[in-house]
Amino acid sequence: MNHATSRSFGLCLSLALSTGGALAGDAATRPAYPKAPRADQVDDYHGTRVADPFRPLEDPDAPATRAWIDAENALTRSTLDAIPERPALERRLTKLWNYERFTTPVREGGRLFYSRNDGLQNQAVLYVVDEGGAAPRVLLDPNVLSKDGTVALSGIAISRDGKTLAYGVASGGSDWQEWRVLDVASSRDTGDVLKWIKFSAPSFAKDGSGFYYARYDAPASGRELDAVVKNQKIFFHRLGSPQASDVLVHASEDPGFLHQVRVSLDGRWLVLSISRGSSGKNRLWVKDLSREGAPFLKLFDDFSSRWAWVDSEGTTAYLRTDRDAPRGRLVSVDLAATAAAPVLVDVIREGDAVLRSVHAVGDRFVVVTMRDASERVRIHGRDGKPGKEIALPVLGTVSGFSGRRSDADTFFTFASFTVPSTVYRLDLASATPTVFKRPRVDFDPAAFETKEIFYSSKDGTKVPMFLVAKKGIAWDGTNPTLLTAYGGFNIPELPSFSVKYLAFVERGGVFAQACLRGGSEYGEEWHKGGMLEKKQNVFDDFAAAARWLIQNKVTSAKKLAIAGGSNGGLLVGAVLNQHPELFGAALPAVGVMDMLRFQKFTIGWAWTSEYGSAENAEQFKFIYPYSPLHNIRKGFAYPPVLITTADHDDRVVPAHSFKYAATLQEAQAGEAPVLIRIETRAGHGAGKPTSKLIDEATDQLAFLAKALGGPAR
Repeated sequence: MNHATSRSFGLCLSLALSTGGALAGDAATRPAYPKAPRADQVDDYHGTRVADPFRPLEDPDAPATRAWIDAENALTRSTLDAIPERPALERRLTKLWNYERFTTPVREGGRLFYSRNDGLQNQAVLYVVDEGGAAPRVLLDPNVLSKDGTVALSGIAISRDGKTLAYGVASGGSDWQEWRVLDVASSRDTGDVLKWIKFSAPSFAKDGSGFYYARYDAPASGRELDAVVKNQKIFFHRLGSPQASDVLVHASEDPGFLHQVRVSLDGRWLVLSISRGSSGKNRLWVKDLSREGAPFLKLFDDFSSRWAWVDSEGTTAYLRTDRDAPRGRLVSVDLAATAAAPVLVDVIREGDAVLRSVHAVGDRFVVVTMRDASERVRIHGRDGKPGKEIALPVLGTVSGFSGRRSDADTFFTFASFTVPSTVYRLDLASATPTVFKRPRVDFDPAAFETKEIFYSSKDGTKVPMFLVAKKGIAWDGTNPTLLTAYGGFNIPELPSFSVKYLAFVERGGVFAQACLRGGSEYGEEWHKGGMLEKKQNVFDDFAAAARWLIQNKVTSAKKLAIAGGSNGGLLVGAVLNQHPELFGAALPAVGVMDMLRFQKFTIGWAWTSEYGSAENAEQFKFIYPYSPLHNIRKGFAYPPVLITTADHDDRVVPAHSFKYAATLQEAQAGEAPVLIRIETRAGHGAGKPTSKLIDEATDQLAFLAKALGGPAR
């Protein structure tokens, strides 16, 4: 989840809300909530009977559901449009969003490929430039693929000679991708079309004749957005041939296995990663493409560790792994020694920092590590010996570093809370970065400061948290504060740039980002400390962050809002149930709210490695007590809540948010509104057009302006 913040504009939050109260009032202004379709549904979980009265909302296309969606959106629209700050917020967010944004260039065949958004384009445009002085030219403009900007470029793969581009497009925010092929010289499609692809990207063969990719069988008609997704297989597609003739390369014995496939940089090895669920632990198999008919070598054939292919040199493979190293290490393996178990030779040993990634480029290893939730970069020799560290502006996040052993330089992107994504060219010999593309955003980063603090959770665990605010702000308990976190799936919360949170901070607010257990901030042990039966640790960490902010007079409970998306939406829902007295507002987005049925839709079954499953009697015992949907307190006065979801979300299906909203609205005893904003032609978040991003951010910040009020100055 990306976050960020910074600076000040126009009217401060307090001007339109001198009362500083919640979106409430007297009984006459309490919302009249739409009546949701109901059923007398009760399920038996290992002897525990659980009612699910809003089960009909699981069918998003049923007439009763569509009528409820329309009514809820009408209520939400009328409420948000009446907030005085909304027009000014929309103008300011539009101005802030109107800046050039670039992706990190990728070099193939003497050409650079990168995307650019001129500011308010709904989708970024893909450019190509021949190195040596030629001007960049448009290679692919996704904005012409749909009138409303909801068809997005979801990924690219480039042949080694830079002559052919495979590109994926996703419509309406769906995870489903359709991949096509483009001739780079002419910018024309070749006619190749591949369907039913998600969660993977193609990898070209060395000779450019085709590419390897993973796909699923076509789902039943009408069930494309909610059917369980399994049976992913690996195929080879030869350019110019129909998808029906693609050659099956691998199909696992278990329909629940997930696959990633790539061709090594030298073109010799086909590398297959097989995982079970979302744990990240994987098998690693390799096939020698220089030997026709060679079988896969099952290099590591269990699911006890993570293995990531970095590079190869002859029959020596370099792998990043957490085997016997929870913070990660780089090892080498001899692929020719197949008679016995692989012998791991340390190239870069496990250290105090987490080994985030290793990139083989320019006959060196560019190594990214993470310490206390921010990243560092150092160049190492091929023998693993550490060399120069790359100077970065402030605590932040890096990405990029693609290339080949013959390259003298590479590109990377750096971002932080007050530094928008800036692209650098890195000279590998001198370890010197120079700016390649620097965006200009309409704010002054020098007016803000970022602090990292450490607080104690319920069990004494030290947890890092970033605070972003205007310089000189008074810690007197009056600051509107927005606390975000994620806490799951081994994903860290790192400093990043967000226009939405920038707008919140510049109006006098404080942005707080907590780095909870369940992520990877301190390696696999930190992840394990917040998964399965230890998931409650994540909620305790989040509540402890809120208490620290209140006790240290950053804010007060009535001026503290919490926000999170996806697994972070689950976090907001669970903690709001457990500690409603700590918060003045909540923004759960595309959340996993029904923890008893998430595994029954699309890719939800893969999350059981993180959460467990209610179908397991022992796991049900620790899931049921925190499931957001099932622990709403009927008759309790909840603070204002704005739920956001999308009708095309096929990652976390909208039924989670639908049932949660209907249940919370029915349970609410106070006057504060419980609203749900249901986006159309949008999904879980990826590929959402700029216009929709601005609209959603405007609504969320207007909601907070009304709910929290401004600083008492």
